[in-house]
Amino acid sequence: MAITTKLGQLIKNSRDEKEVERWIFSLTPLGVAFVFFFIFLLPMDIANKNTILVTGAAAGFAGLQSYWVYRGWRRNEGSTVLMGIIGIGLTFAAIWLYMSLT
Repeated sequence: MAITTKLGQLIKNSRDEKEVERWIFSLTPLGVAFVFFFIFLLPMDIANKNTILVTGAAAGFAGLQSYWVYRGWRRNEGSTVLMGIIGIGLTFAAIWLYMSLT
């Protein structure tokens, strides 16, 4: 399939209305995993614990957004792809800002 055909399908097709609800519920396992990651790191005496926590959260969220980019690409839903790319960009911007401020 040519890239122009794929881009045309991404723009033309509409997104399922339940997609936002699915995205919100996909954050649940990520949140549970981060809570266990936080509890595991809490008693440890590590010099840069806050940097590890922020980097772990950003990596998990960027990974989840990558899944949604892939899902949108496979289902020809351009808005899902765009929102995933924006989410990845915002995640990297937030982690860059945090690292530059600390």
